[in-house]
This record gives sequence, C-alpha cells and structure tokens, in this order.
Amino acid sequence: MGQLFEARAGGRLSGRIRVPGDKSISHRAIMLGAIARGTTRITGFLEGADALSTRNVFAAMGVRIDGPTDGRVLVEGVGLHGLAEPAGPLDCGNAGTAMRLLMGLLAGQAFASTLIGDESLSARPMRRVADPLVAMGARIETREGRPPVRISPAPEGLHAIRYPMPVASAQLKSALILAGLYARGETEVQEPAPTRDHTERMLRGFGARVSTEGATVRIRGGQQLTATMIDVPADISSAAFFAVAATIAPGSDLILEHVGVNPTRTGILDILRLMGADITLVDEREVGGEPVADLRVRAARLRGIDVPRELVPLAIDEFPVLFVAAACAAGRTVVTGAEELRVKESDRIAVMETGLRALGVDARATPDGMVIDGRGDLAAPAFSGGRVDSHGDHRIAMSFAVAALRAAGTVHIADTENVGTSFPGFVALARRAGMDLTSREAT
Repeated sequence: MGQLFEARAGGRLSGRIRVPGDKSISHRAIMLGAIARGTTRITGFLEGADALSTRNVFAAMGVRIDGPTDGRVLVEGVGLHGLAEPAGPLDCGNAGTAMRLLMGLLAGQAFASTLIGDESLSARPMRRVADPLVAMGARIETREGRPPVRISPAPEGLHAIRYPMPVASAQLKSALILAGLYARGETEVQEPAPTRDHTERMLRGFGARVSTEGATVRIRGGQQLTATMIDVPADISSAAFFAVAATIAPGSDLILEHVGVNPTRTGILDILRLMGADITLVDEREVGGEPVADLRVRAARLRGIDVPRELVPLAIDEFPVLFVAAACAAGRTVVTGAEELRVKESDRIAVMETGLRALGVDARATPDGMVIDGRGDLAAPAFSGGRVDSHGDHRIAMSFAVAALRAAGTVHIADTENVGTSFPGFVALARRAGMDLTSREAT
C-alpha cells in the first residue's frame, strides 16, 4: 500500500541538529576511491538508498568496500584500469547522479556494462550525457534516450573533446570530466552557468590536476589517483528543509551543524536571504577541501521576489521547498530558467503546482518555473490541510511536510517511501526539531 506522512499543523523548531551526509559527495567518494590506488577512508557517508546503490555498483565490479557502519566506509581502490566486468546489469536504483556519472566513468573501460534503474529513473533522459560521450568515441546505446544504458568498449579508446554544455548540469559536467580521465589529450568543458564543483575538488584531493578558469574546466587523461581521507559534510540539500521550516514557523531558532557550504551549492541560502530570511553562518571552516559551517536559522517575515536566474542552477534541488517558502512570503515570487526541474525524480514543477493548489496556494506553473502569490501573514495559515501526492519523489514529500508548519489542518502526503533515498531518519529528526510528523502504512 505504500507509506504515508501525516504532518500536523503548527509547531516551531529549536535546538541543534545534524542532517545526513551530502549525497553528491558520498556518490563521488565511492567512485573516485574505487579507481584510486590504496585505501580511501570515508566518514560521514550518507547511508541512504541512492548512495548505497553506488556502493553496490562498484562492489559488483570487484571493488572491496567495507561499510557503511555509522557513516564510515573503507574503499580498497583498484586503480584507473582495475575495475572488473560485472556479472550482470548494474542497478542504480533511483540515483540519477550515479547513473549519469557512471556513464562517463564506464565509457572508458575495456569491458561492456549495462546500467539500469527503478521505474522513475528508467523514465529520465540520458541522451544529453550520451551524445558528448559518443563524440569522445564511446559506444553507448539507450532506449530512446532513456535507461537502460548499454556501454561497449570504445574500439579506439576515448579521445578528448572541447564541449560547450547546452545546459548548466553538474551531472553532465562530471560525467565528461570522469570520461576525460580515460581519454587521450585534454578534455575541456565549458559551463553556461556555474554548477556544483564537488567532482573537481575531490579529484584534486585524490591528486589529479584539474584546472578551472572562469566557466571552463580542463582535465588531462591518464592521471592516476591516490587514496585519501574524506569527511562528508552534512548535505545542504537536506538542511534546506529545516532552514525553510525554521524560517516560516514563528518563534523558531535552530542550529544546523557541520553543513557543507560550497559556494556552488549555496543558492538556497542566497535566495532565502533575498526573501528576508535570517540565516547566519557560524564557525566557518574547511574540511577535506570543502567549506563547512553551522547554520543558525531564526523565524523571519519573507517577501516575494523574482529569483535571479544565475542562482537557479545553484539551488536546483532545493526548489520544491523554496516553493513552500514562497507560499509563506508576502507578495509574488517568480522562478524562471528552472526547466531542469521537469526531468528530476518527478516533474517537480507540475507536481508542486498540483500539491500547492490542493492546499489552497495561488501557484501557477510555467514551462521553466513557477509563479506563486504568497499569503505573507504570519498570524494566519499559509496553507489549508489536505492530501497531496509526492509521486514517489523524496524532495516533494519532505517539502509538504514542512508546509504543515503553516497549515490550518493536517497535511497527508502519499507515496513517501523514497524519502530514504536521500534522507534516512527524516521523520525522527523532524520530530526532534519540533515538527509533528509521523509515518505509517497507507490504507
């Protein structure tokens, strides 16, 4: 029957909490540790379904991986060319990041492989990654641009290309950088707008030379990686739910500990601050090449804004909960340039519009974003109670749980099983922070 969230109206957030480790960094730590020489030690690893899919894929290619145990993982690297041909298809589950990055990494291997995923991932587009890889000499077949993805050894190996990306996508950029490790010559990728740079930072941590000049990233093929230690910071995409929750719930004062504040990921903080949020970075520091800080978030009156287009790629995963913030703001919020939201785990523009309207919000989807007229009155609810469907999308489910803080009645959220893909323990942590949230079997 599936899982259902019951989010009861009202509440405020307080205390100190630490959300799980960063999913993007957890994926990359396993991948690069696997193709490095030596033992990579990872702490703070996200023990969610998506990151575990990446772990299992590399185990299926002969990499010894111990853990995760309490966020600790040991990866016995096999070197750049030490992966073994898997006995069957490599199952990425719901992890689009894993599949797209693996396409780049596997394109340069001497064996064939097939990438598969769950029903949601099997509907997501892969051609934008496959096409430039084919231009590098890769042999890749898809089912009309979607998984399964079949990768055969490149007859003459991969060669470097210069590629101006048509869209701002960290997954596409990272896939090409990983393929560039296996290519002859120097691969050059040009971004139309900045995207998260975890791959570049982590490759440098493993000893690779990766240059970044403005919007251009370059990597020369054939570089061997050396094992290292990685401390995964708390995921800012997960912290975003609590940052919005503490902002919209009157009387809240919450500290989010050890959050990754990589400048290519802090669009969520920049947008919330433009709307009037009270968010302070405390004890800023650097851990393993990644900037980290504690976030203090206090309740604030928000105002509607036109979200700057240059911030959109830096907050692309956080827009579902930003739409919730917009519904609580005074005036109109306009989001444009976010068409990438339509090809996530769900069509996040359409699903959020439907859910917001079901809760009484004046929300209108556009081809590349959303227009939301917020209520803005802290003394009155911003949402009615009601039932919404998350369509199996973890970020949609958690966003509507946050919305209940300003609802007039209980919000029932259907199809929430996939919350564990990115945020295991979300319900327990939400309750600890001050939200009245329960999970049960749907009837």
